[in-house]
Amino acid sequence: MALSVVIITRNEERNIARCINSVRTLSDDIVVVDSGSTDRTVAIATELGARVSMHTWAGYSAQKNHANALARHAYILSLDADEALSPELTASIRTAEQAGWHGAYGFNRLTNYCGRWVRHGGWYPDVKIRIFPKASARWTGDHVHETLELDPGTRVNHLAGDLLHWSYHSLSDHAERIERYSTLHARKMLARGKRAGWVKRRLSPLFKFVQGYVFQMGLLDGSAGFHIARYSARAVALKYAKLHQLLAEHKA
Repeated sequence: MALSVVIITRNEERNIARCINSVRTLSDDIVVVDSGSTDRTVAIATELGARVSMHTWAGYSAQKNHANALARHAYILSLDADEALSPELTASIRTAEQAGWHGAYGFNRLTNYCGRWVRHGGWYPDVKIRIFPKASARWTGDHVHETLELDPGTRVNHLAGDLLHWSYHSLSDHAERIERYSTLHARKMLARGKRAGWVKRRLSPLFKFVQGYVFQMGLLDGSAGFHIARYSARAVALKYAKLHQLLAEHKA
């Protein structure tokens, strides 16, 4: 049973070739849905044989569901542009396909942070379900996070090998994304009626740092583990600070 690969993109010229090249031996149907790249993403994907479709950004879930709808085969492998299959995972997928697809499939994701592979701090194994039947799966969620929802009773199998993920290329990249996503998180919490009291604003960032760096052994990843814990704490601090500001504005 054949497999379609779907990828959503926007300004991913740094990553898209690596992503597509990692799946070319597994699929004859690679779908790239682009939301308005201004770099060479579309040209690179086209040169590598992908079917490229332009679609205005509608949020992660809606964008991925649109991409799924374009797939020609009954089973889908969904990837982000900054991901690629490891050789071991590629072999596992090929073996599963030869045996016949049954249910959905998940695997560990290994993340590269500023040039270093991270195996602690809560970042690994980071299991992701990314192979699923087109007819019985859909993405749900908001503009910040998306979740794969499977039909009840769908069996989830685990495949050996890592999905490789290149997350942040620099500390400034991490800081910029924290600034952007903390605003989205704060607005989401406001809509859900959350509050940002003194304890949350002062102690939650500290707990986040200790949790990742000490309890989840981020310290074993050296400087990368320290920076991940530090920026994770900053993300929590910014989220609650911005929520506190939004609440004050609503009271004014």
